[in-house]
Amino acid sequence: MSTNTSPSLRMPSEAAQATAGSRFDADVVVVGGCGHVGLPLGIALGQQGMRVVLFDTNQAAVDTVNAGRLPFDEDGAQEPLAQLRAGSMLTATTEPAVIATAEYVVVVIGTPVDEHLNPNPNAVVKAIAQFADHLGRGGQVVVLRSTIYPGVTALVERYLADRGLHNLVCFCPERIAQGRSMVELHELPQIISARTPEGMAAARRLFSRLAPQLIELQPEEAELAKLFTNTWRYIRFAAANQLYMMANDFGLDFERIRHALVTDYPRAADMPGPGFAAGPCLFKDTMQLAAFNNNQFTLGHTSMMINEGMPLYVVARLERRFDLASMSVGILGTAFKGESDDIRSSLAYKLKRILAFKAKNVVCADPYVKVDPDLVSQEDLIDSVDLVIIGAPHKRYAGLDIKQPVVDVFNVRKGGVLI
Repeated sequence: MSTNTSPSLRMPSEAAQATAGSRFDADVVVVGGCGHVGLPLGIALGQQGMRVVLFDTNQAAVDTVNAGRLPFDEDGAQEPLAQLRAGSMLTATTEPAVIATAEYVVVVIGTPVDEHLNPNPNAVVKAIAQFADHLGRGGQVVVLRSTIYPGVTALVERYLADRGLHNLVCFCPERIAQGRSMVELHELPQIISARTPEGMAAARRLFSRLAPQLIELQPEEAELAKLFTNTWRYIRFAAANQLYMMANDFGLDFERIRHALVTDYPRAADMPGPGFAAGPCLFKDTMQLAAFNNNQFTLGHTSMMINEGMPLYVVARLERRFDLASMSVGILGTAFKGESDDIRSSLAYKLKRILAFKAKNVVCADPYVKVDPDLVSQEDLIDSVDLVIIGAPHKRYAGLDIKQPVVDVFNVRKGGVLI
């Protein structure tokens, strides 16, 4: 670990002239490249003139990308994808042999958490082991991109060394918000890390094409920086949700109180509103950090209990007001965030499971989500239920004509959040 007490900042101009060597048929291959992290990165690098190959085991997603279409919603990505495909600058495949053809091998496979909330630090190494036979060509750089358990970069380095492979290894975590990738890849500083000067130089050459600023850390520092970022957001959401519950239980509208706090008052301006804090990263990464600290993370575990408990809290409050057993309840929005089609770890489905036990009937609708065959149309939902709950803060719900009572903890409809 470096003894430096602060990260160094590098502007991209110092490496912008470097290009991929002609020894390789492609500049970058992205492993897991047709997903929410890999595809926007591949498109962004392709826009900078790099030859990009996306390797993915999902044949349907590969076929969709090769047809010039996005397999999921991502603002600003459809047009450049179509252009890159038309110009043969980006292709997708399920054949792992393409990994040997690129100078940079960007791995966007992260560390999963199992049903017992235990991270699997070996998952990334196991994934790399499946294509390691295609590594080893001189000059190849392995870039770990997804959130990983602290120490996994070193684990990958040891694994490759034990196989006699001498790839440079970098950890350069993604920092983008889903739906904002095509903007934030070019606007946000990029953290890069490597064990050696050669590895750091390789990371600079790649990401100087995108980011306005590069921040250099040692791998272990970068691993924690990524986990700290997501955990900090998760804790902030939990604090807001806890305060919301306090005000709500006292019969007061938390949104009126929050508005008074944040208006022209900089020390409270970052207080978020209440809502279902979910998705594939925040909860998972908070649990990774807890495991890393020998499960001595009271703040993280408490945040998990608050955020994961929000659907149950909402239903418990509704039971005080309504005879749920005689009512049909509709959930508008099942994605984990607004204007998204991603339902991974969405708490709207936890809300649905609880209501399925408490209410007479539960129906759900989401205009963005295409993968849930049980969803009904927005119009059918409104016509058939006695009570509506906003499950995801899609902006289109703000102006809907709904005659029934509406529960809106996100305050999308600007009617307050009191239940």
